[in-house]
Amino acid sequence: MLLKIFLTFLKIGAFTIGGAYAMIPLIKREVCSRQGWITEEEFLDGLAAAQSCPGPIAVNISIYTGYHVRGKAGMFAAVLGTILPSTISIILIAILFRQYADQALVKRAFTALNPAVVALIAVPLIQMAKKSGLNLKNAWFPLAIALCVGLLNISPVYLILVTIAYAVFEARK
Repeated sequence: MLLKIFLTFLKIGAFTIGGAYAMIPLIKREVCSRQGWITEEEFLDGLAAAQSCPGPIAVNISIYTGYHVRGKAGMFAAVLGTILPSTISIILIAILFRQYADQALVKRAFTALNPAVVALIAVPLIQMAKKSGLNLKNAWFPLAIALCVGLLNISPVYLILVTIAYAVFEARK
């Protein structure tokens, strides 16, 4: 089972372009649908926890999943599988990039990947919004938070604290 966890997360880590948020739909498909290790509800709970913890979200969700499936050994296997491909890639790119960074083909290749990365981030965002019950009545809240962070440069930490205070206040009513 540990080898299967490692290979599953190795595959995800090796074939995902665009960073951690681009990995979320692949992780979800692998651990919920293909492997059946956790339910979609458990995945969303783990994703919420992963976003709340410091560090890369892909590593955090792999920690959650690996631990959920096989304890500490599963956690280690999942994390190792997640980070190994990117670690090797970064080392190789750093070695080669210095030599080829100024070539036009390299610049165009990196520019061409931008729209794909945006799509890979947008798809899980839309899926999570649907599953979390986001609708026209409550969509104002995440939009307001995004505008506060993106346009007004308000720290997400303050917004999280305000949200918690609001939730506690509403719960007491």
